[in-house]
Amino acid sequence: MTIALGEIATRFGCEIAGDPRIAIKSVAALSNASEGTISFFANTAHISALKSTGASAVILRRGDVDQCPVNALISSNPYLTYARVAELLHPDPVFDPGIHRSATIHETAVIHKTAHVAANVFIDADCIIDEGAYVGPGAVVGPRCHIGELSRILANVTVVQDVTIGKRSIVHPGAVIGSDGFGNAMSDSGWVKVRQIGGVKIGDDVEIGCNTTIDRGAIGDTIIENGVRLDNLIQIAHNVHIGEHTAMAGMTGIAGSAIIGKRCLFAGRAGSVGHVTICDDVIVSASSYISKDIKEPGVYTGSFPAEKDKIWKRKAARFRRIDDMVLRISELEKKRE
Repeated sequence: MTIALGEIATRFGCEIAGDPRIAIKSVAALSNASEGTISFFANTAHISALKSTGASAVILRRGDVDQCPVNALISSNPYLTYARVAELLHPDPVFDPGIHRSATIHETAVIHKTAHVAANVFIDADCIIDEGAYVGPGAVVGPRCHIGELSRILANVTVVQDVTIGKRSIVHPGAVIGSDGFGNAMSDSGWVKVRQIGGVKIGDDVEIGCNTTIDRGAIGDTIIENGVRLDNLIQIAHNVHIGEHTAMAGMTGIAGSAIIGKRCLFAGRAGSVGHVTICDDVIVSASSYISKDIKEPGVYTGSFPAEKDKIWKRKAARFRRIDDMVLRISELEKKRE
């Protein structure tokens, strides 16, 4: 797609500093952009890349216009505007409706006539695939699953059983949704498996990354609310409940029955123990974990049980001075002797 810079500005409510007739055909990073591309600038660490960019236009804040050597789109949130421009210039592929001849579909499954079912897909009993949905090559959709309107289940995803996925959601390759949770009871002769009989309910506009796993509930359902974003290689255990628009970076792990509020952010390798409740608008720093309920919004940091960010940083500063303190105490003790 090629579109004039002026039309982009109109669509997304931006001002132009430069030529509105310039043709834009794709997005690019500042450092490797070329004629016909548009990039964005939102971090002063990249100022040298901005000054030397080969892009035809850059999305930036008003205060950065004087640093830009090319046409500019002025936005109060350059990264958000860039995301919308990228969606416009690089739309999702369009697939013809139909079922590939190599797909295996159970006779009780209901596939909407506008859905696309790719090669080597398996769809089991009592499944529903809604209008405009896409099920990619090699995907497995187990019994009693429901894939919502315009959702995309990409290659080699396994939706095990009793899973409902809402509208416009995306599940990336290798993800497994609805497998058994880690339920085991100890007996005198060893472990006894606790049957997992719940399901998974995933809302609208959710995105689930590659090789992420979401376990079915032990009795009730594991719930992922609308707008949640899960990165690659994340583990969500049985009966977890994640609130709307929460986002989790790669290698996060959430143990069973944890309740995560709305708009929470978990950085890479963060996590929580089971059966905790985390309120809305909590940020968990990288490699930190939550071991008790959080009732107040804020930033929480630490590989010890997480605390408010300011408290943890003060303690960490003291930890760094422990060696000096030990040496000073030792010297004082020698003088006393």
